[in-house]
Amino acid sequence: MIQLRSILVPADNSGAKRLMVIGISHKIGKKASLGDVVLCVVRGADPAGAVADHEKVRVLVVRTRKEVGRQDGSYVRFDDNAGVVIDKQGLPRGTRILGPIAREVKEAGYNKIASLAREVV
Repeated sequence: MIQLRSILVPADNSGAKRLMVIGISHKIGKKASLGDVVLCVVRGADPAGAVADHEKVRVLVVRTRKEVGRQDGSYVRFDDNAGVVIDKQGLPRGTRILGPIAREVKEAGYNKIASLAREVV
């Protein structure tokens, strides 16, 4: 569960160090989960990266510490809260995806991000 002011670890090489959630769509509700897009602000950025410090970006949530139930009765949970910086078309702004991502991301229609990831859990 990701809510306002949650800190996300970037799961890509866009140059961001930390991402702080500043907006969640009303269609989602107050808490975002795997496969949801949230509005974040970049806290600390690499000078040569694709994003700048204090820039507002759209982020796709790919990992959460809170377990998420699946249709088959199993649960999936990760060690951190992580997201991928995306553009308005839903394509990643970085060129690599680091670490595993959840299957819910691919089911939400982000096939490009799922194909760049090393492992889809």
